[in-house]
Amino acid sequence: MRKLTIRIFIGLVILLTATLVVVGLSLDGLVKRSVETFGPKITKVDVKLDKVSLSLFSGSGVISGLVVGNPEGFKTQQAISVGRASLALSPASLLSSKIVIKSLTLEAPEITLEMGTGGSNLKKILANVNEATGDTKSPAKPTSTEPGKKLEVDDFLITGAKLHLGITGLGSTSVPVPPIHLTGLGTGDAGITAAELTKQVIAAIEQAAAAGASQNLGGLTKGLTSGATNAAGAAGKIGQGIGDLFKKK
Repeated sequence: MRKLTIRIFIGLVILLTATLVVVGLSLDGLVKRSVETFGPKITKVDVKLDKVSLSLFSGSGVISGLVVGNPEGFKTQQAISVGRASLALSPASLLSSKIVIKSLTLEAPEITLEMGTGGSNLKKILANVNEATGDTKSPAKPTSTEPGKKLEVDDFLITGAKLHLGITGLGSTSVPVPPIHLTGLGTGDAGITAAELTKQVIAAIEQAAAAGASQNLGGLTKGLTSGATNAAGAAGKIGQGIGDLFKKK
């Protein structure tokens, strides 16, 4: 009888372990599919994620190869790329209606700010997110652009970012971006949706990129030849375009 009890106990342990492994693998895939499914619906651009590795026991995880594409009409391949992002969440919150992420850090992302005649790529993506969240002058249309669970992000950090600034006709330059630090996102009972979180993050990135572009505009204007008859006019238009980045809709 005792041997039978031990065997049953061992069998249950093996079954539980196997179940946790399967759930863990499924969770990694679920996060990847969610990002690649709902991301494009929110931003209206391609969103790809290479790999997710999340531990159910510790709540820690790593996200690799996140790429946010550019809207139509822009020449650069992508707006944002993140080689590695680390996170720590509360495992118990996975069973609740709100997932609590204690910390989320994007390490050394590459941000491309491309200026065109109609504005910047980041400004366009932010406008798309505003539309998805209903934060526009026109009434929001019912959509299914986000999963049912709400989110809470206690600490969000973007560190070591590099800004690639490109302006048609003037060339390009790269400059470092100061750390972007957001705290207390969705800490209320209601939490925030994935679209609302995306909006706040993109807005912070766009603001930091615009500030970096404004401070380093001189590096691009030096590329204008002294013999160009429209140099002053071109520089003026670009300067006005940079200024427009800071204007609220």
